[in-house]
This record gives sequence, C-alpha cells and structure tokens, in this order.
Amino acid sequence: MWKKIMDHVPEWDIWISIGCLTVIPLLITGFFHQIKLADARLSKRKQRMENSFVDKQESNSSVSLALSHDEAFKYTDLCETNMSHFKQAAMDMDDINERTLYLSNLDCYAVLYFVDGLTDKASLDQNVMKPLLEWANKPLEQKLTPEQLVHLLDQQLLLVSETEFVQEVIPSLRKVLFGSVILMIDGIQGVLVLGTSKGKSRSLEEPISESVLRGPRIGFTEVLSDNTSMLRRHGESNELAMVSCKVGSRVEKQLMIVYFRDIANCQLVEEVKRRVHAIDVDEVLESGYVEQLIEDNFLSPFPQIQNTERPDRVMGALLEGRVAVLLDGSPYALLMPVTYAMMLQSPEDYYERWIPSSFIRFLRFIATLISLFAPALYISFISFHPGLIPTNLVISIIGTRQGVPFSTLIEALIMEVSIEILREAGLRLPKPIGPAMGIVGGLIIGQAAVDAGIVSPILVIVVAATAISSFATPMYSAGIAMRLLRFPIMFTAAMFGLYGVIMAFLFLVIHMFKLKSFGVPYVDMAASPSIKEWRDFFIRAPFQFMRGRPRILQTRDKKRKS
Repeated sequence: MWKKIMDHVPEWDIWISIGCLTVIPLLITGFFHQIKLADARLSKRKQRMENSFVDKQESNSSVSLALSHDEAFKYTDLCETNMSHFKQAAMDMDDINERTLYLSNLDCYAVLYFVDGLTDKASLDQNVMKPLLEWANKPLEQKLTPEQLVHLLDQQLLLVSETEFVQEVIPSLRKVLFGSVILMIDGIQGVLVLGTSKGKSRSLEEPISESVLRGPRIGFTEVLSDNTSMLRRHGESNELAMVSCKVGSRVEKQLMIVYFRDIANCQLVEEVKRRVHAIDVDEVLESGYVEQLIEDNFLSPFPQIQNTERPDRVMGALLEGRVAVLLDGSPYALLMPVTYAMMLQSPEDYYERWIPSSFIRFLRFIATLISLFAPALYISFISFHPGLIPTNLVISIIGTRQGVPFSTLIEALIMEVSIEILREAGLRLPKPIGPAMGIVGGLIIGQAAVDAGIVSPILVIVVAATAISSFATPMYSAGIAMRLLRFPIMFTAAMFGLYGVIMAFLFLVIHMFKLKSFGVPYVDMAASPSIKEWRDFFIRAPFQFMRGRPRILQTRDKKRKS
C-alpha cells in the first residue's frame, strides 16, 4: 500500500520547486519590509538628534547670535562701517567687484558691489552709473533727508525695473551673489538692491531626450524664468498658478510649483507643497534630487514621477488636473501624480487622428511585454517546455544550438549584458561616434559570437527583438525599469521554467497595483470596471468621447470644456 502511495508522490525536485516558489517570495517581502522599518527608525533617530542639537546650540549661543545679528549684520548710516560689515560677510569672495563714486552735490561717496559675469554691465553703466553721476554734478536746491534721498533714487533717477531697500547685510549679499547690484551711500542706513542680473543660458532648442514628430519644437532650458514664460505663452489664463519656494539648506535654489487653481485637487497641491518643503539637503543640483526625495516608494524600480523637457506635455498634464514642479538650473519638469500608462503615452498621440494613434499606443504595450519577457520565455521553453514549441521549430533550434558550450541562461546573459554595455557606451560617447559604435558593435559582436559557437542564432534574434522593443518606450526612465526587471525574470525562468515566469509576472502585477503616486494607484485604470476610464489607456478614443478628466485625480472641475 505504501509503495502505491509513494508512486503518486511527486519527485523531490518538484517539492523543491514548490518550496522555493513559496519561501523565496516571503523572504523577499520580509527583507523589503525590514528595510522600510529600518529607514523609518533611522529617520526618527536623525530627527531627534537634529532637534536636540539645535536646542543645545540655541540655548548656548542665543546671546551672541542676537548681538551679532543686531550689530554686525545690520547697516548703519556710516559708509565705511557698512563697507567693513559687507566685506566681512563676503570674506573669500573675490569675484565680488567694488566700484566707488563721488557724489559732489552730497559731498559723500557711493559704493557699488556686483559680481562679474552675473551682472549686466551695460545696464549698470547706462541705467545706474550714468544718471547717478549726471545728477551728482547738479547743485541741490535744498538738503535731502535720507528718506527723501532713497525715494529720489528709487522713483526718479535709477532706470531699473527692480529695486528694493534692504537694511541687513546677509540678505543684500545673497542678492549680489544672484546677479543684483547694491548701492551704498553714506548717510543712508541701508542699501538699494538693483535688479540688473544677466545670466548666460543656451538658446531655445528642440528637446534632446524626447523626439518631436509633431508639435512645438521647443524644450525647457536651465533658466526658470524662461520655462515659466513658455507655459504662459501657451495661452491667456487667469487660473494658472505658480507658487515659488526655496530648496537647499546650504545653497538655495528657486523651485516653482505649477497648477491650475480651478482644476487641481486642493489636497494634492498641499501634499506636493508639504513634500517639497520637507526637502532637507545641502543643494538640489537637479530635478532628479526632488524626484527621489518626494516620491512615495523609493524601493520600487518604477518611476512614480514623470520628468519631461516638453512644455506641451506639461501643459496637457496640468489641464488634466496634475501638478508640475520646475527647478532653476534644470531643463526637466516633474509631473505628479502619474500612472504607468502615462509612461507609454506621447503628446503625438493627441496630435494625430485617433485610429493610427490607438494602433501605435497598443504597439507600445506589446513592445513593453516583449522587452520584459522575451528572453525569459526563450529560456523557459528551451530548458523546460520544448514540447510547447512546434516540432519543426524545435528541430531547427536544436540544430542551431549544436556545439554551444553554455546553458540557455548563461547564453542569454552574455548577449543581454553585451547589449546593455553597448547601449550605455553609445550614450556616453560623443554624438557623431555613439550611434555608429552601437550599430557596428552589435553587428560585429553578434556575428562573431555565432561564428565562434558561443551563442545560437535564434538567441541573437530574440535579443535583437528585445532591444528594439525596449526603444519603443517614450520615457527613458520607464525603459530603464523594464531593462532592470528583465534579469530577475530570466533567473526565475532558468530555475522554474514557465511557472517561474508566471510567478514573476504575478509578483510584478501585485507590486504595481500596491504602488501609489501621491495617493493615486499606479495602475488604477487597468483595475477600473468602468469603460469610460479605458478611453485613454490602451487606445486613444476620439476627442468627442473624452469629455471628462481622469476620475482618479478627483479634480475640482471634472468636465472638459468641449
């Protein structure tokens, strides 16, 4: 009886596979859960240490700080003292230039401070120094008080659009370091800050990271004012709000939060502001810093914030009820919240007619699946399930694999890693050399590997189809996530065959359904039972049917004006 029972018990390798399929996912889930708990504990400990340190510093040096703030960091009515205070604050800043003028009608000196390279010298000469010296050569009818002199300079003499009267040294120094000019006159307890900045920037060009087939051939630049003006130029609107704030604890940069007041959800706007104000780093070098510091799940390989160089994409997202973030010094705008379907959409989908646009968008989804699962399916079919392949094709594949010394996993890894290295090398090389090196290198390596018997020709076809399909993703960051996930899926296929591919797909789907972007489910439309939500998902319905804004954004104005 026991022998008959044991005959129906699966073999040990099947039991091992079942155990791995159940234990390994639990271990991975527990590992990431422990990482989240450790990160939360570290953040709380760091916050407590910072609070205790700040309290101690404030209690020990409150008197000295108050004294220095009152005496050393405020201007007086003596020009020499003010110059001494300013030079003390600007110690080791040799790029700040000093220009001294003698005002004969006042019988005193005036001093100008500016940074060479950030200040428009032509505007400084014509709009500040020239009218000031011409007025100084004329006799005064009556003696002016300091308040009258400041009013005269501000309202009548200086031909500058931006003026500000500042009484503290540190704020005026910051203005100078951003390109402004300060005018210091003996007898005035403060300085005039004159906006004559002029930063060098590149001209408006076509976006480099996003190809434009149809639409405005203009992309964002590194100057924040240019980027905000591009959004304003899309049309007149009284509801387009732009809220400015500073980021960076040591080196401050200006950041702009953009949204439509009558469309965007108030809670979403407040959440974006809260996360932006919570950024605590020395300097935000690029918008990628902001993207990583305000996203929901930093352990996920999928981007939860979309970055783009195209103003038309930003304006389209704002009209849907989303929020954009622009950073000074970065040509990339951030859009939030996002769904994965947005990563496979392009502005050209809405510029062309809906039938070809829907077909092309559906092709992108198919290409994404091919780039993610094609090598894994090849490994699973060849190693575990050759019976699922037609007989003639199996015979052809076996014939091409004669003499290959490696297993299918090692064979696929060799080609995939080679393609990734070629792709990365092509990006880093100069533009005239990069594309040629990628094409020639791929052809030479593939042909040489087949001739040497290292890989089979069918695998070269699979890897080439995978690489080509990965280029169909419009967003580069989303393509990187798929390229990264391709390798663990290949390993699961090599261990468990087609069952491993299915399990990897299920884990991927579960993770994407749990993932959120600013409270919005990452794949909400895929789980929505409403047909209306599918009108702009796999396909792009005609504009006559797309009269409502996305339901998941919970916008204030739910209907488009059509």
